[in-house]
Amino acid sequence: MATYEDIQALHASLPPFEPIVPVWLLPILAFTLLASAFLLTFYFTTLPKSTIPVRELSVASLASVLAGFGVVALFNSVGVYV
Repeated sequence: MATYEDIQALHASLPPFEPIVPVWLLPILAFTLLASAFLLTFYFTTLPKSTIPVRELSVASLASVLAGFGVVALFNSVGVYV
């Protein structure tokens, strides 16, 4: 079983955390994702109504996912790391 000193030495020897997405890219990513979600939402409102809404559901689901990731990127770009 490892002692506290061994674990502390291992922790000190590890490299620092580096995010996958660079921090300077977050505002651009947030703007792009939120703008595309807005455009897809506008497109969703112009689709003709049908009895089986497969196309509407796919466009709305994609817009929702883009908006969700866009909001997370926006929060992270202002320093609220979620």
